[in-house]
Amino acid sequence: MPHDRTGPHTSGGTGSTARPEPLPPPAAGPTTLAWPADAPAHPAPVIAEDCWFLSGPTASGKSSLAVRMARLLGAEIVSVDSMAVYRGLDVGTAKPSAEDRGHVPHHLIDVVEPGEAYSVARWLAAAADAVADCRRRGRAILFVGGTPLYLRALRDGLAPLPEADAEFRQALVAEAQAHGSALLHRRLADVDPPAAARIHPHDLKRIVRGLEVAHATGKPLSEAFAARPHPLFEPRLMILDLPRATLHERIDRRVERMFAAGLVEETRAALARPGGIGPGAAQAAGYAEAIDLVAGRIDLAEAIRRTQQRTRQLAKRQLTWLRSFRNATWITA
Repeated sequence: MPHDRTGPHTSGGTGSTARPEPLPPPAAGPTTLAWPADAPAHPAPVIAEDCWFLSGPTASGKSSLAVRMARLLGAEIVSVDSMAVYRGLDVGTAKPSAEDRGHVPHHLIDVVEPGEAYSVARWLAAAADAVADCRRRGRAILFVGGTPLYLRALRDGLAPLPEADAEFRQALVAEAQAHGSALLHRRLADVDPPAAARIHPHDLKRIVRGLEVAHATGKPLSEAFAARPHPLFEPRLMILDLPRATLHERIDRRVERMFAAGLVEETRAALARPGGIGPGAAQAAGYAEAIDLVAGRIDLAEAIRRTQQRTRQLAKRQLTWLRSFRNATWITA
């Protein structure tokens, strides 16, 4: 895979990571990210000198490298992971260890209960707060994670979408539970064919959001995204890359370790908590299969097999999206 030649490049296995270039000192006065609420419509993309981004597919080793990078850069880590926000869902989300979090402060981990809805808009607002907090204390920021929707919102801003309609959403989720998400996907295809073409028939969260936007605005979700503002800043982005066979092997081993480490027991405990596990967390690879296992719909071997397959598919989607970034530095892990 080609690598960007304009920035530092790191290669090799464990212990051979090159030291990144020193972080430039912050400019005098505040250096803002020009968040969407107060940004001009078509600003020239700029590099935020005190912000770095480390991404890559799931199981590529982002967390361990991030801690080393953060210590070198004098940075704090802001999680860009839609599953790491849930308290008590630890085994299946591969959160940074307590030791790593002790070495470097981490933001946006363990912020809501598993049954609570958590939107990209809410994450973006919290990320802006974390950036402001770090800057007040003279700390750099290292964004780490692989959730494409969050990364895109951070880079491009958010399309003007309505707030979630809890009652309408609950009705759709109940309908999907009774008749399957494919039924709602066909309905989305009727009102918004471009969105339906991009969204997998089993991706209930995004299907429901598409139907919700069409219901609230009378316009398709794809039209709203077409109105997304131009990029607000150009991220200093580093992306971990592994050979596909190596990545798949790491994914399979990680999934086996997750189930051996108590993923099913963790899921059972979360289901028993007030609010249970909401649709956002329940559809995640690993937890969806553990829920089916707890309910007696599949056995352990099938749960592991399905989780491995879905996680490999997730990694493929992440890499496809990450390749759309220009001027990224690809790091061979």
